[in-house]
Amino acid sequence: MKAGIFSTLQIIFGAVLIVLILLQAKGTGLGSAFGGEMGFYKTKRGFEKLLFQLTIVIATLFLLVSLIGLIV
Repeated sequence: MKAGIFSTLQIIFGAVLIVLILLQAKGTGLGSAFGGEMGFYKTKRGFEKLLFQLTIVIATLFLLVSLIGLIV
């Protein structure tokens, strides 16, 4: 029963994480990862900052649920 709960939580957190990452990925290409533009260093504000922080929280929860699922 516990394994089912952790699997369900992993699916939910995974889906939310994918959506959050896709919402953030506007205008960033592979070229900017190798120094193509310096827009990476701009300050995040408003909704963009909220998305960034929420992505970190959901990714952390996903990681914790995955690790706990392995232990239990």
